Amino acid sequence: MADDKRSLVDTHVWPYAVVAGDPVKSATAASLIQKPSIAVSVQIINEVCVNLIRKARFTETQVRPLIESFYAKCLVVPIDKHVLLKASDLRQQFSLSFWDSTVVASALHCGASTLYSEDLQNGLRIENCLTVINPFSTR
Repeated sequence: MADDKRSLVDTHVWPYAVVAGDPVKSATAASLIQKPSIAVSVQIINEVCVNLIRKARFTETQVRPLIESFYAKCLVVPIDKHVLLKASDLRQQFSLSFWDSTVVASALHCGASTLYSEDLQNGLRIENCLTVINPFSTR
């Protein structure tokens, strides 16, 4: 049951919305995560939390409400056997890294039509139903 408006937002987009930094990227990310039908995977939640703890020196007191907000505002995609096997197919087909293929498989699994990521090729079409968009790309 694909939702043409469902979007999955990848790991490296989230910190721009949470931590002050580049004002243009922060505004773009903040606007993006306010859209309806946003999805994340458990993997992305883990990666965002680890990055914020390590790089932005977030405390557990700051991380807990962030985790709660992911579950309150987003569709959270579990990483299960189907996602992992699809990721394996995607690695063979597109030569993606292990982690990138799992993100793409999660996006496909939840019926996303858009994957916002600055890690993958902007404009990449996968299975004629998912388009990768770098929200910070100027082209």
